[in-house]
Amino acid sequence: MTRPAASERVARMLSLVPWIASQGSASVEEICRRFEIDEKQLLNDLTTVSMVGLYPYTPDVLIDLRVEDGRVEMGLPQAFHRPLSLTPEQGLALVAAGATLLATPGADPDGPLARGLAKLAGVLDASGSAEIDVRLGDVASDVLTVLRAGLHEHRQVAIDYYVYGRDELTHRVIEPHRVSTDQGQWYVSGFCHLAEGDRLFRIDRVRSAELLDERFEPPTDLVDDGVFSPTGDEPRVELDLAPEARWVIEQYPTEGVVELPEGRLRVTLVITAQAWLERLLLRLGPQATVVEAPDELRLAGIESARRLLSRYRSAAAD
Repeated sequence: MTRPAASERVARMLSLVPWIASQGSASVEEICRRFEIDEKQLLNDLTTVSMVGLYPYTPDVLIDLRVEDGRVEMGLPQAFHRPLSLTPEQGLALVAAGATLLATPGADPDGPLARGLAKLAGVLDASGSAEIDVRLGDVASDVLTVLRAGLHEHRQVAIDYYVYGRDELTHRVIEPHRVSTDQGQWYVSGFCHLAEGDRLFRIDRVRSAELLDERFEPPTDLVDDGVFSPTGDEPRVELDLAPEARWVIEQYPTEGVVELPEGRLRVTLVITAQAWLERLLLRLGPQATVVEAPDELRLAGIESARRLLSRYRSAAAD
């Protein structure tokens, strides 16, 4: 079993440290419930936090941390309270990063982090005309609430899920093991009874969710699902992309990127479904050229364009 992603742990620790420090102390149970983690994860995080400080990392410049009788006590060294001298660019980056942390589960919207960011934003924009709004995916609040309830109460959840790659709406029962974010999207990972295995679902593609009475035993060590983990058996496609299509390498995982003259790129993509490739090629249009692909995928863009044109002509004839 692999550990949770490092980025997920860092984001969580950056949220829980100011919250615990502002409280002075909190129970282990309260912290686990607030930040949606188990006791083992919390203790691992606190072990890392205990080694955080400033050079030369003597005890007086390390975070003061104690765990006794089921409670966590935390204090920040004086050096952490010194005012910082920031450039406008650094200040704006700090506000944006802090707003992202406030969007993570367990963050206190009225806590010290939020108040500090509000003061910094006011300095950067005294008129109040500018606003930074960090949104983690466009998901239905009732769906997210049901999935979180299933996670905390260890209850199965029935979902209607849209499979983008196959353009198909499926009904399945899942056992939610983790609700998390990655690259601005909400995800739920867990055991899927339809697939008979662990799966990762984008929550914005969950059309409905119903909390069931059936309970499940959560795993003792969660797997780091990641957004996409190819097995090695999937087909690969090489594309030449125009400079205007560089967004592809920012939005999708690639196995290789080669810079070409005049700002063009040659990228290697792992393809899990032909429908997904067809939609991507339709979206790219003349900005992409298929360089190498299996025979069944080489004409994916052309075939999908022909089907789309046929449907258009049929609709126009009616």
